[in-house]
Amino acid sequence: MPIPRRFDRRPPERDLTRINDRIRVPEVRLIDENGEQVGVVPTQQALERARNADLDLVEIAPTAKPPVVRVLDYSKYKYEQEQRKKAARKHQQQVTIREMKLRPKIATHDYETKKGHIIRFLKDQSKVKVTIMFRGREQAHPERGEALLRKLAGELAELGVIEQQPNQEGRNMTMIMAPVKASAVSRRDREAPAAEAAEAPAAAEATPAAPETAEAAPSASPAEGNGSPAPEPAPAPKNAAPVE
Repeated sequence: MPIPRRFDRRPPERDLTRINDRIRVPEVRLIDENGEQVGVVPTQQALERARNADLDLVEIAPTAKPPVVRVLDYSKYKYEQEQRKKAARKHQQQVTIREMKLRPKIATHDYETKKGHIIRFLKDQSKVKVTIMFRGREQAHPERGEALLRKLAGELAELGVIEQQPNQEGRNMTMIMAPVKASAVSRRDREAPAAEAAEAPAAAEATPAAPETAEAAPSASPAEGNGSPAPEPAPAPKNAAPVE
């Protein structure tokens, strides 16, 4: 059987801002198109001034006495307001709380599996509510559940911090972990390569340089080849005649 469709029967939201002829008070406090305060004037005079400037008369503070109005382009003003609202929603961080349930005597394999899920939640910038469920005689040893929660928090210290300390509530003990701020994580990721790049030149300077290859020596004389020093040339006689 097909599921009947549900229609939203609420009336559409109306723009309740009063502009131009919808402003029906006798006097208003006017701000002109340049943002300067004119003062309290009759509404009809303020409306004529807006029409002469080919703009709208917009009520911006209806609860004031008298109401505050301004001369401006209402369509542009409304567009700018929508853009501000979108920017505000964009910068809002919606934090989701996920829950993971454990037992005090959980097996090692199950513990590692559930810890992997918690790591995934924290990396997605979600808070995690970790619950230890006690049954029967296990309620007589709440310290085992707290020790398990402390162990988990210690192993995940790089990804999350304890926002709410372990708290016993009936048969359950709960602890809430919040993700480490993304800015701190990204800062560490940026600093790590920079530190490695800074250490690389220092390590290169500390490593002794390999000796340079000596240039090829000139061919040795037979005497030099035997390891004996080469004989020095005999000095020329002082009274020797120049050779023609």
